[in-house]
Amino acid sequence: MHLVDLIPDSDTLLALSPEELGLAMLPSIEAWKDGAHGIELSRFLSTVFGPGAGNYPSGNRTEISDALREAWAWLEGAALIISAPGLGGIHPNRVLSRRARQLVTGGDPRGTFAVRSLPKMQLFESIREDVWHLFQRGKYDTAVFEAMKAVEIAVREAGGFGPDLVGVGLMSEAFKAGGPLADPDAERGEQVALMNLFQGAIGSFKNPHSHRKVALGPDEAAEILLLATHLLRIVAWRRMMMT
Repeated sequence: MHLVDLIPDSDTLLALSPEELGLAMLPSIEAWKDGAHGIELSRFLSTVFGPGAGNYPSGNRTEISDALREAWAWLEGAALIISAPGLGGIHPNRVLSRRARQLVTGGDPRGTFAVRSLPKMQLFESIREDVWHLFQRGKYDTAVFEAMKAVEIAVREAGGFGPDLVGVGLMSEAFKAGGPLADPDAERGEQVALMNLFQGAIGSFKNPHSHRKVALGPDEAAEILLLATHLLRIVAWRRMMMT
């Protein structure tokens, strides 16, 4: 499996953080290792740029190489790649750690490591770390639940509501005409539409996940997480306007 099979677009690759790119590299590192002897960085780079490796443009090869080296260093620091056993002395060969092997074998690498579907920095700050890592581990339903729970918490705190008001009812009270998060300068129809947006999102994507097992794929989960990000930005904006 070439890296270009997982991240076909070079601009997307270069936009990834070292941890995002490092996670995406794991299936390819595992595929190209030399048995128990593992693979060294220079050999891995040759699988990215060598004959038959794919079609990353040659014009930004240096940038791509630098990004891959940074990601490799992050993988080492995170103990996801470790020294290959049995070679003796200090050597550059690396193999996947137990945790990394669990990540790779736990599901379809194209799904588990679909970093191009959800760039980390696109997520709202309050959910960026925990939710993104859940997504990368393939815990899509949990990631969606946690993101929508964060929306609920943000609405409750911004509106000054107690813990007993939850879910769709909370959204109704917060965004109804005259509610603490309603925009008093908006037309009545716009106020209702915004309330319906929050009601629908929480009712569709948070409450069902708290009562039954829902199997989500990476693309659908990424779309819902970006919706949660948009909702959190709206709450932050309304909170700022209230001060």
